[in-house]
Amino acid sequence: MNNYDKLHSEELYFPGDPEIMEEQNRCLELLYDYNATRPSEPDRRAALLKEMFAEIGEGCYIEPPLRSNFGGHHVHFGKQVYANFNLTLVDDTHIYVGDYTMIGPNVTIATAGHPLLPMLRQKGLQYNASVRIGKNCWIGAGAILLPGVTVGDDTVIGAGSVVTKDIPSGVVAVGSPCRVLRQIGEHDREYYFRDHRIDWESL
Repeated sequence: MNNYDKLHSEELYFPGDPEIMEEQNRCLELLYDYNATRPSEPDRRAALLKEMFAEIGEGCYIEPPLRSNFGGHHVHFGKQVYANFNLTLVDDTHIYVGDYTMIGPNVTIATAGHPLLPMLRQKGLQYNASVRIGKNCWIGAGAILLPGVTVGDDTVIGAGSVVTKDIPSGVVAVGSPCRVLRQIGEHDREYYFRDHRIDWESL
């Protein structure tokens, strides 16, 4: 197995391999074009995302600037995904994001890791592990998701959280490391923020 084949295997590999670098540079050229678009060019942005990403559903919007190791080449977005400013996708392997998920500003989703043993880092080795985010999630501002984690459907990750382990569906999870705070339930059907009641008739 060569270095390029190891991108998606969780095995140690050398990311500076010429074959990998050639592909990565091609992807980064498209990312540069995307970040250079004007607010008045939504159609061009949408067309570029379809070229850049492995998969991107209808109605997705990513606010530039977008930072990405492979320009989204290994990223799979469902439909109606929204990402605010400064999303960083360390997409050395696959990132999956489900339909209707919202991503706040300054979020980092990282698939790449480096060995703890210093002599292996000195050799420039790394490994990659996919990240999966379910449907209808809200990833709060400044959150960091580390390699190999899964976030279940309908879950909220609090602002500034560092997700180091899997988080189940239907919960609010916060902190560093990120832990489940509570289930999303009946209280959330009555209040949307602090003591602000949901006016269901007007929605």
